[in-house]
Amino acid sequence: MSTNSLAEQIEDHALNRVPDHHRKSGWALSWMTMGIVTTLVQLLIGSYVAAVAGMGWAIFADVLVAFFGGTLGWMVAMISRQEGLSSTVTSRFYGFGARGSVIASAIFGFMILGFLALENSLLYYGTLFAFGWNNTLTLRIVIFGILTIGWILLTTFGVNLILKVSSYLMVAFLILLAYMFYRSGFASGVTFISIMTHGSLIPGLGGLWARVSTAIVTLAGSAGALALVDADYARYAKSPRDVIIMAYAGSFMMDVVVMIAGAIIVFGGMGPAIHYLLAHHMATSSTALATANSLAANNTGAFFIVLSAVFGFILMYAAQVKAQVLNTYSGSLALTNFFDALGHWRPGRLAMVILGNIIALLMISGGILGLIASWLNILGVITTAFAGVMIADYYIVRKKECADHTKVEAVNVAGVTSIIISVVVAVLLENAHVFSLGFLTALVVVLVAYPVLRQYVFKPGSMTTIVDAKLAMSDVEG
Repeated sequence: MSTNSLAEQIEDHALNRVPDHHRKSGWALSWMTMGIVTTLVQLLIGSYVAAVAGMGWAIFADVLVAFFGGTLGWMVAMISRQEGLSSTVTSRFYGFGARGSVIASAIFGFMILGFLALENSLLYYGTLFAFGWNNTLTLRIVIFGILTIGWILLTTFGVNLILKVSSYLMVAFLILLAYMFYRSGFASGVTFISIMTHGSLIPGLGGLWARVSTAIVTLAGSAGALALVDADYARYAKSPRDVIIMAYAGSFMMDVVVMIAGAIIVFGGMGPAIHYLLAHHMATSSTALATANSLAANNTGAFFIVLSAVFGFILMYAAQVKAQVLNTYSGSLALTNFFDALGHWRPGRLAMVILGNIIALLMISGGILGLIASWLNILGVITTAFAGVMIADYYIVRKKECADHTKVEAVNVAGVTSIIISVVVAVLLENAHVFSLGFLTALVVVLVAYPVLRQYVFKPGSMTTIVDAKLAMSDVEG
């Protein structure tokens, strides 16, 4: 392989359009959308949603959010597919402006690197549980160091290597997940019917609507994030049909298959977890239940070890490796646009892969795992607003006409203002207990506010300058 072709493979069209001859089918790309959502975090969310709402209402929320997330992802991804650009570079032309896309990159980058940090934390604690190790500084340095080096190496060589890693590990994950279904649903001593019909397990959350809305809000945080990830992968899609396949496959895998799997594994595995803790002297008879509940809330990987020993440990890593590579990949694209839009700094995508992993390690040191519930809520609001601005610009204002690439605004004032308004309104209504589905409030406000502001208040060119947009389409240097 020549030096030039190797450099092109590493850069992976981070700032320029994906050529037509590099496009792929929706089924091929679905390995990536499904791979990034089959993770410990999503299994953890699934068990939490079922505990909050009860299994029946949790499944209702799962399916509802799956349709919502798939549709949102499809609409945003269609724009990126049309342009052949990543989500954050596409936002330069639709809704944010060349410099304003820094905001889009900050939102998306924080989100995707936050998931990278969360998944690293769960994998770390699952590994400690598997070997019975204590949490020490030495182990944190060694394990997080090995994981970080692994993600960097696997992410370096672009989408083709990632597709291979994701497809192979996805097959392994599904096989092992089926075995986990059997262990938790049929061999754990708890009947499958009781697992699928249990009610709410968390007291003090209010009535039915409060529980169901909490479940929907929790699920929607990941749904908004996946919609933006869809846009990154859609730049490789051959046709609009391929975008639909890719977007809905990922959404239903995350919000239906993985969520239900997480609920079954944790609920069915609670009894075996208590016995495991007692047998390994990790808890006493008086503390075993509380310790098992703590594992359910903070260490989903432990249930794989409890239920399936070696197979569970393999499943834990099969789930995580592909997802972490995909998180690192999308994070590097967001950082590439962030620094290019901010100051035309282009050290190359490899540097952004490394930087993204460093940021994730800093998030871990800040204790991001303990902030997951509140983090998912605001994540759903912000990412949905981000997607909504792009949708409003392309479908409502432009009526599906492509942007002019010869010139673009430095900042799309209408887009930035709409984001701020939508997030503020959503948070205020939530805090006032008027309407708890903040992500939906943000989407509706953006879809109404942006067209009005763009066409009547902050028209194209208002309060900003016009810059040469060819920079956004040029190859990354270095």
